[in-house]
Amino acid sequence: MTSRLTSVRRVLVLLVLAAVAALPTAAGAATFPDTIRLPDGWQPEGIASGRGTSLYVGSIPTGAVWKGDARTGRGDVLFVAGGATGKAFVYGARTGADLASYQLAPAGAPATFVNDVVVTSRAAWFTDSRIQQLYAVPLGRHGRLPAQHKVRTLPLTGDLVFQEGNNLNGIVAARGGRTLLSVQSNTGKLFRINPHTGVTREVDLGGASLVNGDGMLLAGRVLFVVQNRDNRIAVVKLSHSLSRGRVVATLTDPDFDVPTTIAATAGRLYAVNARFGTTDPQPARYDIVRVG
Repeated sequence: MTSRLTSVRRVLVLLVLAAVAALPTAAGAATFPDTIRLPDGWQPEGIASGRGTSLYVGSIPTGAVWKGDARTGRGDVLFVAGGATGKAFVYGARTGADLASYQLAPAGAPATFVNDVVVTSRAAWFTDSRIQQLYAVPLGRHGRLPAQHKVRTLPLTGDLVFQEGNNLNGIVAARGGRTLLSVQSNTGKLFRINPHTGVTREVDLGGASLVNGDGMLLAGRVLFVVQNRDNRIAVVKLSHSLSRGRVVATLTDPDFDVPTTIAATAGRLYAVNARFGTTDPQPARYDIVRVG
């Protein structure tokens, strides 16, 4: 029995390693710090990777974006912008130039909370944790912004039913953007979304829950789901049809302190600590954690 359990664990570890190996890598050996310190009082929530080993982390209270290097751990504040509720902003990654802004939820809409975004070849898709719909900003050829700032609102139907609290949160695109996946934080459910019709179908997780699900990352058919207040990342192996999934591993780290979102660079996973509810005196410390 012990031998069988050991074999199962070994297979699960190999699955996780294979998924990480499929992520973008950088040539050459280098020392990557386990944690990267952000400016004191930063209050981060989102993280994304760029060219090379660059990382970008936003600040909730100011709208500022910090750009750093995962290899050296050094970085600077790139730009600052006020983030009004229900809006999306677009900036140039190299210069921080303010390129465009979009009103996603109607101005004055009650209880809106635009939460996460995924960019496909045709559109940038945004979740709203309080209103049962997605927002899409269409993109032109080669990801260019449209001349007119049009926003498409996609009402969501099917299996998804919004409840009290934070609903849809993290979002990723599969099959070249033909299918979207999003996690419902308060119920722990995962959904497939048809970006053309808005019809949702629950992904059968075999009884597993992704409660407190936040940012997500998809590598092939392996889905990483950050469970913020649980201080862990669930690793879900999806079926070819994306209709079923199995939690094959859970990633934890002693440096986790309410991680919210995840990014990959140089074959490594990075989570940002939002530290929601921290009682530390301001300005509090915040970090990016190299997972594992």
